[in-house]
Amino acid sequence: MTDDLVRVYVPATVPMLTLLRADGLPAASAHAVTPALREWYAEGDEEELEYVAFTRAAQDALQLLRADPAAPRRRVVVSADLPAAAVGREDADLGSSAVELTRTVSLAAVAAIHVDGVDAVEDVAAAAEAVAEALVGDPDAQFTVDGAEDHELEWYDASELDQLLDAAG
Repeated sequence: MTDDLVRVYVPATVPMLTLLRADGLPAASAHAVTPALREWYAEGDEEELEYVAFTRAAQDALQLLRADPAAPRRRVVVSADLPAAAVGREDADLGSSAVELTRTVSLAAVAAIHVDGVDAVEDVAAAAEAVAEALVGDPDAQFTVDGAEDHELEWYDASELDQLLDAAG
């Protein structure tokens, strides 16, 4: 990755991956290591900061699942390297990793695709149902959401997208 590229973590669903394959992922928001995140987590190294941004994208994927009840209950995060000019800052709140994307994420820009394994489906389904309540502070709902976060997303190379769609659908 060169200096003029920014690694972004785009929350998605399995059906959205078909868009990625066809015309690119028309995402409007994502997460990245931002100046606000660096300032908030000053002691963290680059890998830790990337993990925070990645985890937040996985949390946002739960909201996408809640909005699409027909989607397979598997969180998806697309890691992509975009030109810095295509990545704007959403806000400057201390600790924020939110960014705004000004262009479609093409398959060529994808570094990796991360998807929940089959063993996570039940926990992810419950978390998708509880995520709205968790966001407003319900501790029981947060416990349910945390159950999904106990599952690590599996890693796939962009060249494996067709096989991934066949298996995950």
